[in-house]
Amino acid sequence: MKPEGKTAADTVAQNAAFHRLADDEPVWLFGYGSLIYKVDFPYIRRRPACITGWQRRFWQGSEDHRGVPGRPGRVVTLVEAPGAECGGVAYQVAGRVFRSLDVREKNGYLRLWVPVRLAGGDAVDGLVYIAGPDNPAFLGPAPDAALVRQIAAARGPSGSNREYLLKLAAALRGLDEDDSHVYALETMLRNGPGRVDP
Repeated sequence: MKPEGKTAADTVAQNAAFHRLADDEPVWLFGYGSLIYKVDFPYIRRRPACITGWQRRFWQGSEDHRGVPGRPGRVVTLVEAPGAECGGVAYQVAGRVFRSLDVREKNGYLRLWVPVRLAGGDAVDGLVYIAGPDNPAFLGPAPDAALVRQIAAARGPSGSNREYLLKLAAALRGLDEDDSHVYALETMLRNGPGRVDP
């Protein structure tokens, strides 16, 4: 039986143990999913940015935000892809901010240090949350039509999975990012079965 308030993939304690940060320590955080458009945390600076060797994929299950236990939604994680570039947003935050971010990203996401290239060319080391294939909530690849059916049907405490995909696609366009995976799913969702207004 799972402890009250925890999920099978709860990573809060792991993240706190792996990366001990002083409360006032400035740290760069790279966001590539909902952290681009749902900025519910304080930050010092915000810059468009990218990382190399990773690509965004709707391969992570969400039973805590965009789905419920037994009916998970699908949210993005990063998968290794040599030579690929993944665009997003880098935030410089105080170390204390990770206490709340670790709870928000608790369902299978672990913090990793990666090289981040900020808009303008500056390079920094930053933390990124990645849900790897060894976490219990990882769903892995599926045909686009199957991904869209699951996304269209799922809803959780943070809202519909459909809304998550549409907001992410809009945010990436706002950054002038080219993400064929996200945009293909968005097009199918808008045009396919189960279409509803966000």
